Amino acid sequence: MSLTPPRRYWLTGAGNGIGAALAEEILKTGASLAVSSRLVAPLKTLSQRYPRQVLMLAGDLTSAQTVREIGEQIAREWGSLDSVILNAGTCEYVDVQQFDATIVEHVVRTNLLACSYCIEAALPLLRAGTAPHLVGIASPVTSLALPGAEAHGRAKPGLQHLFESMRIKLAPSEIEVTFVSPGSFPTPATTADDSPLSLRWPAGKAARHIFAELKHRPLNIAFPALFMAALWPLEKITNRPQLAIGKRIVRKHPPILDRL
Repeated sequence: MSLTPPRRYWLTGAGNGIGAALAEEILKTGASLAVSSRLVAPLKTLSQRYPRQVLMLAGDLTSAQTVREIGEQIAREWGSLDSVILNAGTCEYVDVQQFDATIVEHVVRTNLLACSYCIEAALPLLRAGTAPHLVGIASPVTSLALPGAEAHGRAKPGLQHLFESMRIKLAPSEIEVTFVSPGSFPTPATTADDSPLSLRWPAGKAARHIFAELKHRPLNIAFPALFMAALWPLEKITNRPQLAIGKRIVRKHPPILDRL
C-alpha cells in the first residue's frame, strides 16, 4: 500500500505576523514547506524545529533575479509545488503634507511587483504539482480608502485584480486560485508618542481561520464584518485623522472652479 507524499508548499512573508503563524499551521500537518522572507533568523528557527520539512529560501523578493533563483532551487530540490501562498508585503504610510513618491514606489514594488515575480516562478512548478492551489493574501484596504494608506491602497487592489483575472485563465490548467483579504489594519500614528491603534485579530487566530478555509478552496476568504466593525469607533478618537465612516465628506470651502 503506497503512502500519499506530503504536500509541498511555498510560503512568502514567513518571517513574522500571519505568515509565521501560517507556517506553523502548515508544518503541523506534516507537509513540506519552502519559506521565504528577508528575515533569516525566524526561518532558521523553523528549520531547526522541523529539520526534514523546511526548505529555507531567504531573499529579497523585489529582485526578479532572486525570485528566479528561488524558483530554480525549488525545482532542483522538489521538482514541483502543490500550493503557493504569497503573503509577503509591506505597509508604509504617506504624509500628504510631505508627499514622497518613493514610498508609493517601494510599496507597489514590494506588494505587487514582487508577487508578480513569484507567480512567474511558481506557475511552472504548480503545473507539475498535485491539485495545485495558488493563494494571494492582501488587505481590506482593497475596498476602503483610509488616510495614510494611499500607497498601500494602490498596490493591494492591483494584486486582487491580478489574482482574479488569472483565475479565469488558469482554470483550464486546473490551478485553483484563492484571494485572501484578512480583517486587520494598523492605523497610522500621527505623532511620535501616539501609538497605533490595532484593529487586528491575533496572527495565530487569523492564520488558523485562513488555513482551515483554504482546505475548501474558496474563491475568496475575507473578514469584512470584523474589519468594518472595528473601524466605526475611529471617528470618535481625538488627536487622529478622524474617519467619517458612512458619511459624505463636506468641504470647508466651495470648490474652486476652473475658468475657461
